[in-house]
Amino acid sequence: MSTAIPASRIQIAGQSDFRSIRQVLLVDDSRLQRRIIASSLKKWGFDVIEAESGDMAIELCRNFRPDLVLSDWMMPGMSGLEFCRVFRDLSGADYAYFILLTSKSEKNEVAQGLDAGADDFLTKPVNADELRARISAGERILEMQRELSDKNKMISDTLAQLRVAYDTIDKDLIQAKKIQQSLVPELSRTFGRSRVSLLLKPCGHIGGDLVGMFSPNDQKVAFYSIDVSGHGITSAMMTAKLGGLLSSDYPDQNLGMDRQADGSYAFRDPGTVAKMLNERLLADSGIEEYFTMIYAVADLQSGVLKMVQSGHPCPLILRADGASEFVGEGGVPIGLLPEIKCTQFDIQLRPGDRVLLYSDGFTESRLTNGEMLEEQGLVNLIKGCPDKRAGKEFLNDLFWALTQKMSPEFGMEDDVSATLFEFRA
Repeated sequence: MSTAIPASRIQIAGQSDFRSIRQVLLVDDSRLQRRIIASSLKKWGFDVIEAESGDMAIELCRNFRPDLVLSDWMMPGMSGLEFCRVFRDLSGADYAYFILLTSKSEKNEVAQGLDAGADDFLTKPVNADELRARISAGERILEMQRELSDKNKMISDTLAQLRVAYDTIDKDLIQAKKIQQSLVPELSRTFGRSRVSLLLKPCGHIGGDLVGMFSPNDQKVAFYSIDVSGHGITSAMMTAKLGGLLSSDYPDQNLGMDRQADGSYAFRDPGTVAKMLNERLLADSGIEEYFTMIYAVADLQSGVLKMVQSGHPCPLILRADGASEFVGEGGVPIGLLPEIKCTQFDIQLRPGDRVLLYSDGFTESRLTNGEMLEEQGLVNLIKGCPDKRAGKEFLNDLFWALTQKMSPEFGMEDDVSATLFEFRA
């Protein structure tokens, strides 16, 4: 008669101390063998549940999870090997240590047992000292396995929380991108017969580049290219601030314009605008960011272009006859030092001439050969653009040509932006 405990009466002991083995399931068709082994197990402090067959053991396992299984290999009906396979299918996330009791010692039979899911083997008749040693080894493995399982669960829970946080941040960044795009409502606009076109391509959701244009009358137009230090949210917030200080919609707030007594607006000189921006930025405590800038005012009748360069890449003059030249001497970025010297210079444009302002996202792009594009590479890109392209189409073609030369390993590492002024007197 079997001494197995019915599943309905099983009380799982030691559940709180899951770091070591407490519940042992002993499966053997020999009542004598079960009694001998169970006696030793109980003496060592284990809770023993017995089953006289693999089928009975499976039914027991449907209602509780043992920490350790000791199963005979050779049994009527379901063998220990078959029971091991079924048991592993029932295990789920809770791992139990499985020892097969067998008289088999051939390598191929041991391999069969391991393949079925057994962790260890004991040769019958079972030696009590060897059994205790094997159980101790199983305890160490179970402890490591369960510790690893706990850490994996902790990692999974943390990853789930991070996904929620990431989704929230991602939604915020998408909205921030829309707000930043609103700073450049028009990508191309004509002023008389002349035209200003803009390109703004952030390397992420949001960026630290800003381009823009404004004009209160039909005589002059101001345009600029700005690159804020760093990347990401902080730089984007700075572009929003600068967009307000150079706003085309609110001339009273625009540092580039000065309201006259008759209510009209006049342009401030580019050098004055750069100094005012520098003073405004340094006056805000806690701001560590700075920015480079090209700011220009063009006379739409005479073609005189007044310009200031503050650490930004040198502007490129594209003459109507096909010649090109870089102008400017560098200058000091805005927001680094007080009382900076903002050197203003003039360029005489002729009808058909174009002026290209660009960020270092162009010239410092890494190419497939590992080198940077640099100034000459930019000139070569422009020569490769279709001759009849102008305005936005020209800038889009230029950006596309750049992406074709970018290293696929590094891709677009920085924001890319440009402002194109086409003079038609």
